[in-house]
Amino acid sequence: MITPLELVKRTAKSNCGECGYPTCLAFAALAVKGVADPRRCPYLDANGLDLPQAAAVAEEQLHQSRDLQLIEQLKAKVASLDFGAIAGPLGAEWRPGEPACLCFRYLGQEVRFTKTGILIDGNGPADPRDQILLYNYVHSGGGTPPTGDWIGLESLPNSISKVRTLATYCENRLAGHCSAFPIEAIATATARLDGIRQPAAAASLGVIIPMLPRVPHYLLYWPAEPEEGFPARVKVLFDHQVLDYLDLESLVFSAERMADALMALMK
Repeated sequence: MITPLELVKRTAKSNCGECGYPTCLAFAALAVKGVADPRRCPYLDANGLDLPQAAAVAEEQLHQSRDLQLIEQLKAKVASLDFGAIAGPLGAEWRPGEPACLCFRYLGQEVRFTKTGILIDGNGPADPRDQILLYNYVHSGGGTPPTGDWIGLESLPNSISKVRTLATYCENRLAGHCSAFPIEAIATATARLDGIRQPAAAASLGVIIPMLPRVPHYLLYWPAEPEEGFPARVKVLFDHQVLDYLDLESLVFSAERMADALMALMK
C-alpha cells in the first residue's frame, strides 16, 4: 500500500486546497486510509495506485448531501428577494403569474426560477451544482452590466488556485475534444448554446456564449498545428464585471458545464 508521502509526490504539492483539505499531506494521509476520495485532487496521477475505493462512494454521497444542504440555504435566502426588482439587473423576465417566476436562458435552455424550485426546459436540474450556480446568480441581485472588457480567470482576484481547475476541467478537455472536428462544426455547436461568433485577431474561432444573461463566456479556439508541434488550444475569457454575479467556484463550474454541453453536441 502506498504511503502518504509517496502519494503527496503525485500531487501538485502546492497546498491549493481544491480537494477540500488544508494541505496535500493531510489529503494524502486520509486518501491512503480510504477516508478521502483520491479523485478530489484534480492534479493527482492515480495510474497504478492501489487505494481503498469504498470511501469514494461514501465521500461522493457526503458531498451530494452538503450540496443539497447548501441548496436549501440558498433557497431560503432568495425567498426574501423582490423578484420584480431584480429581474432587470439579472437580465431576466419577471412573470408575476402563479407561481411567479423569473425566466432566463442558461446554456441555451429556458430556466423558470421560482421561490420554491427551478425548472430547466421543464425538468429539474440533473446536477445539484447547476442549482447552486443558478441560486447564486439570482441571489447576487445583479450588478454592473457586462462591458465587453474581457479578461482571463488569472486576472480576477484570489483566482490562482482556480486557474488550473479551469484548464483541467474546461479548457484542456474541450481543446482535446474539439481537435477532432472542423472549425465550422464547433461553431455550429456553439450556436446551439446561443453562441454568437466574435472574431478574435489571434484565434481561429471566437464565440461569445451567454452562459447566463449577464455572464457571457468568450471562447477562443486554436486548432492543432502538428508541423509546428502545437496541440489544439482553448482559452475562456470572462467579462471583468463577472464577480458581481458569480463567485469564483460557481464561475469555474459554469465554464465546466459549457465544456460538457459542447462536447455532448459534438459526437
